[in-house]
Amino acid sequence: MISPLHRPGTALERHGLTVATALILVILVAAPLVTILVQTLQPGSGTDAWGDVLASHLSRNLFWRPAGNTMVIGLGVAGGCVLLGGFLAWLVAMTDAPGRSAIAFMATLPFMIPSFATALAWGSIFRNGRVGGAGGLLEGLGLDVPDWLSWGMVPTIVVLIAHYYALAFTVIAAALAAVNGDLVEAAQMTGASRRRILFGIVLPVVMPAIIAGGSLAFAGAVSNFAAPALLGLPVRMQTVSTRLFGMIEIGQTERGYVLAILLIAISAVFLGIGNRILAGRRSFSTIGGKGARPRRIALGGARLLLAAIGWMICIITTVLPILLLLAASLAPSSLSLFSDWTLHYWIGEADPAFARGQPGIFHNPQLVSALVTTLMLGASVALAANILGFLIAVALTRHRVPILSNLVSQLSFLPMLLPGIAFAAAYIALYGAPIGPLPALYGTKLLLGLALTAAMMPFAVQTGRATVAQISGDLNEAARMTGAGFFRRLGAITLPLAARGVGAGLLISFVNVIGDLAITVLLYTPTSPLLAILSYSYASDGFHQFANAVTLVILIISMLAAGAATLLRRRRTPFT
Repeated sequence: MISPLHRPGTALERHGLTVATALILVILVAAPLVTILVQTLQPGSGTDAWGDVLASHLSRNLFWRPAGNTMVIGLGVAGGCVLLGGFLAWLVAMTDAPGRSAIAFMATLPFMIPSFATALAWGSIFRNGRVGGAGGLLEGLGLDVPDWLSWGMVPTIVVLIAHYYALAFTVIAAALAAVNGDLVEAAQMTGASRRRILFGIVLPVVMPAIIAGGSLAFAGAVSNFAAPALLGLPVRMQTVSTRLFGMIEIGQTERGYVLAILLIAISAVFLGIGNRILAGRRSFSTIGGKGARPRRIALGGARLLLAAIGWMICIITTVLPILLLLAASLAPSSLSLFSDWTLHYWIGEADPAFARGQPGIFHNPQLVSALVTTLMLGASVALAANILGFLIAVALTRHRVPILSNLVSQLSFLPMLLPGIAFAAAYIALYGAPIGPLPALYGTKLLLGLALTAAMMPFAVQTGRATVAQISGDLNEAARMTGAGFFRRLGAITLPLAARGVGAGLLISFVNVIGDLAITVLLYTPTSPLLAILSYSYASDGFHQFANAVTLVILIISMLAAGAATLLRRRRTPFT
């Protein structure tokens, strides 16, 4: 009798799915990255671009100064995210602070709010008029807001910390929730103080998670385009991402590709350092075979104060930006956010005497077009990425092939580590020109869709793998023995059972697409307007009220989708 695992066609099926997904990932991920490297190594303009960027009289402004700014921002954001995210994680996972579950939920929301929304909210309060345009609320109150607080490095770092600390919180909180309570109890029985327990036991145990959270925040910060562009460019503070955008925009593509490679290298080096440190700290094992109930640290008299600080952090980074954007979209001047409100910026007709003749966003034909395009693009990319991600998850979980499966796994996760603007530059390099009989895709919605699909792949694969891994292989084998083919089993068994996870992946991908600016800012065209680009264009032209209104539309869509994803996932939180 032939074993089900060795039936004719089983090996072909296993290898066929893995090979197909590997080829797709090579086209979507590997090929664009190889292309920008090859183009910068071509004799002439390619190799000259390396010299121009790294070792010429232009290199100081082209790379070294932007790289220095990028490093300062990355390290500052990583440190701030570890402090904020680590504090909140400790508060909800290890203490008896009241309202822990609500704090845990709110601490994950800032990552769902686009960074340009937080940047616009910052400007509504702290912007001054010395670099052109109207000032913010503090200037309207008669306060002299210094330039360093309005523009440049400090506001960029603060805004990005508010955006990315949710990453550090998620990683560190998961690690703290797994800390064996016996360690804490033993320390308490010996008379150790709360401070001693925190710094002598808890911190060393979760140090790998702290390093991982900091590394993710660093990678996100150095690749972010929106916050440095809105808060840095008005005072000519360049980062590698904004400089890369400038090079591509003015047609100096080879220099832009070199900057893209260097930006990827910066992210890769620091993520590699973090992984190397993690590899050397594997001795911190706290989960054994014996179950242990988590032991919470009693905060005593500091209980309410620390809980209030946690609530304040969450409110400032989630609720306050939304309220500020709403007020700033209604006030004729950000100097006085809470008076003379008007709906003109939303529904007003064009009036030469008001807002320089600009009509409200719902009378701007670009908004309707951008809204439709954004929703269609978000839905299409989410569907495509999750179909492919689901197939990859099945291949990695049920049809593993030596070496090839590892390649598929690595390529499917790689976009998570790549700066979005560098990834967009790679797509321009490969698909911006004709390839044999295939036409150039630059300026088409297809190119934008392909790039965003590849960028969303890690989310789709991870949610797919988490769900598919929970489905017993016996069901698949039983169906195979009855003669059901691969696609029949996939559609009738695996997909229905994995529907909840796939649905969550669809919504997560959708939220990320409609708020993306790093990829879309390089690949959009006037024929494919998007809400994020429309908001950025309004803000760049000084129409901050209109930018705030468009951003609120994005936020409403994002929060509705994020709420639906949360309801679908319904995962029990450990912070109760």
